[in-house]
Amino acid sequence: MTARQDSERHAPRTGAGDAPRRITVLGATGSVGRSTMDLVAAAPERFRIEALTAHRNVAALAALARRFEARFAAVADPSCYDALKEALSGSGCEAAAGPEALVEAARREADWVMAGIVGAAGLPATLAAVRRGAMVAFANKECLVSAGRLMMDEVAASKAILLPVDSEHNAIFQVFEEHNRAAVDRLILTASGGPFRTADRASLAAVTPAQAVAHPNWDMGAKISVDSATMMNKGLEVIEAHYLFAMPAERIVVLVHPQSVIHSMVAYRDGSFLAQLGAPDMRIPIAHTLAWPARIATASPVLDLVEVARLDFEPPDETRFPALRLAREALAAGAWAPPVLNAANEAAVAAFLEERIGFLAITDVVERVLDATEPATPDSIEAVLALDRAARAQAEQAIRRIEATG
Repeated sequence: MTARQDSERHAPRTGAGDAPRRITVLGATGSVGRSTMDLVAAAPERFRIEALTAHRNVAALAALARRFEARFAAVADPSCYDALKEALSGSGCEAAAGPEALVEAARREADWVMAGIVGAAGLPATLAAVRRGAMVAFANKECLVSAGRLMMDEVAASKAILLPVDSEHNAIFQVFEEHNRAAVDRLILTASGGPFRTADRASLAAVTPAQAVAHPNWDMGAKISVDSATMMNKGLEVIEAHYLFAMPAERIVVLVHPQSVIHSMVAYRDGSFLAQLGAPDMRIPIAHTLAWPARIATASPVLDLVEVARLDFEPPDETRFPALRLAREALAAGAWAPPVLNAANEAAVAAFLEERIGFLAITDVVERVLDATEPATPDSIEAVLALDRAARAQAEQAIRRIEATG
């Protein structure tokens, strides 16, 4: 269930006038994780850290664990265990390593879990938090993209609370009237257009990784920044919104909005459009979920509409940016296709960042893998992960063919 559906079932601890909210941050050293820890540092009386995880950044993870007196810290890379244990020596914080340690972190008794591990790698830990009925701040869109129906079934069974962190889905969540669900006409996801919004196809062919990660409005990690540049990020968000808000794909619209002031909208059948506005700063949606159902102050810039002066909108160009089309086709194809789309995209983006393939080849790889995959509806999380592995292997083959042909 969504948080709004569950808001009257119980009153979660907010850290405002009662015991501090116990929190776990999966992916504490990434972009979303760092912003989350900044917010915690600004209100130490409201929050207590239960567990923190990272991929392999031992120094940063240990520093956070010591500073916030975490009880448990884990790295995904098993080879980093000794270094982490040594870095935490004498702190009282338990150290662990390996994929199973990330799941253990998610299972610990925290009131609120930030699912901030990028990519399908975050699926097992996020699922573990959901299965114990936690309040899960959902920054990892790939979990819903890869296993949307299965994940939502787990949420319903455990009565977990999902709080969307992506600025677009958080915006919709804030203005979505659950009691008026039948009156919702469509969801409108806004997109900045990325750094190449006005570039032609010839220019896109020469894009470098450094150019692709230089987003004009948002401070994000490399993978998400590349997804924004290809507009795959928006395609993944369409799939996520479909599952998160139980909305048919044909009623989810994408508009390019270069100012990134309106983060998304809900259109109602009476002609009303409800929008959430704010500065392009991820601390705002993170803070909304961190304190939900209360609100806390942030150090984010205050939106000055006079300074903004104008709000522009345009339709996305699916000829120059075919990723959005591929995502919609994957959603329409069946439950097997979104995890294949996501896995192939992750592999292709990694290859682009390593300068193995060009920018335009990212979506070429994704399309090749989708075309080569035999449809088979996954009936379990294990089946989703098997699809993920197979798609990555096929993507690697496609990448090598592209490398071989220059």
